[in-house]
Amino acid sequence: MEYVSPEGLRLDGRRSMEMRQLRAQIGAVAKADGSAVFEMGNTKVIAAVYGPREVQNRNQQISDQALVRCEYSMANFSTGDRMRKPKGDRRSTEISLVIRQTMEACILTHLMPRSQIDIYVQVLQADGGTRSACINAATLALADAGIPMRDLVTSCSAGYLNSTPLLDLNYVEDSAGGADITVGILPKLDKVTLLQMDAKLPVDIFENVMQLAIEGCKAIANYIGEFKENIYGSDHKYNDSYIRFFFSLAGVAGEYQATGIPKRLIVYYWLKNSKPHA
Repeated sequence: MEYVSPEGLRLDGRRSMEMRQLRAQIGAVAKADGSAVFEMGNTKVIAAVYGPREVQNRNQQISDQALVRCEYSMANFSTGDRMRKPKGDRRSTEISLVIRQTMEACILTHLMPRSQIDIYVQVLQADGGTRSACINAATLALADAGIPMRDLVTSCSAGYLNSTPLLDLNYVEDSAGGADITVGILPKLDKVTLLQMDAKLPVDIFENVMQLAIEGCKAIANYIGEFKENIYGSDHKYNDSYIRFFFSLAGVAGEYQATGIPKRLIVYYWLKNSKPHA
């Protein structure tokens, strides 16, 4: 099957280095401490964060950092396959672990010892790139909850079909059997926190495809920056919601200059919302 036409167009009309349309929403779950919906084309994911809060199982409590837990699931209506999948199947367990490890790389867990942070991610509609969409939704939900982080993690995939590197694969392309790479990065720190690859590639092609995925991650980071401005605007006057959403990237990480929020307001917000640890 030809996935890229002689004119350089993919089956959905995109160019090889073109991403699907991105959409985001925060505060989607009223009773969660933080939540977000993230869409990449027809793939739609919702994430909810609870915590930091008291550890439910004392045997899992960590004295010098927070315990991060993650649960991934797919809604039964998310794909054309209506077969009910058992909870905790192998794929769900693996993706839960990947998301947790990726989030642990950015969360400043040492600031919240003896506490617990729960991340719940559910795929509402699946059309390829669900792993990346889950990570992007989770990082927005963590920021919405005011969880201190080194940086926002962004994730994107890229593949190699018909001898052509392709950015942000949809389900048809992802199922074609070619090699695909999923990357997660901390864009401001320029660090890779996730790298997964299916199938093998020559080193030179692998480097090109990986770099394409990284460019996709940076594009998502730019979108999140624009999303922030659309919500709060340039005249936000450092309102409480704005600080809550972005203080996690600020004073505690030494990046408060990048947010434009005065450090004294970051400290004020942190003190006002901090809870003493038992």
